[in-house]
Amino acid sequence: MKKLLSLLAISMFIVACNNSKSSKVTEAMEPLKKDNLVPKKSLEGAWELVSFYNYEDNKIVDSFQTREGYRQVKMYTKTKVMWCKNVPSDSSEWFGYGRYEINGDTLTEVLDYGSRVMTKIIDLKTAFNNELHLGEDSFTQIEIDDEGNRIYSENYRRIE
Repeated sequence: MKKLLSLLAISMFIVACNNSKSSKVTEAMEPLKKDNLVPKKSLEGAWELVSFYNYEDNKIVDSFQTREGYRQVKMYTKTKVMWCKNVPSDSSEWFGYGRYEINGDTLTEVLDYGSRVMTKIIDLKTAFNNELHLGEDSFTQIEIDDEGNRIYSENYRRIE
């Protein structure tokens, strides 16, 4: 009888320990299930241009990194976009500001105003539609021609 009670006590202890470990693992994993802690793919934040791709027949035919001193940064809030570009060999100022929208895999930026050079472009075209490939810490926007062919892409990495 003593052996049976001892065996029963040991069994209950093992089951209790396993349940305790299981609940601790569940508790430790629980925050990962909450929406605010799971990383989401979002454009919100600050991004720096790191490279370009050129396309031919919708395939990448050339890629290159940004040159020394060249910098382009984009910042997105929930609905607004602002970008600036520094090209050391060009004395022109480059910046733009407006709103953006993502619809499926299309990023549309509608610029309200920009630098003098950019204003000339905005006078001709305010909406810029690009194919969007969005990761957690990187994104690519690809310019598409009127026939739906890829022309070139700007490739960004998250800096904040």
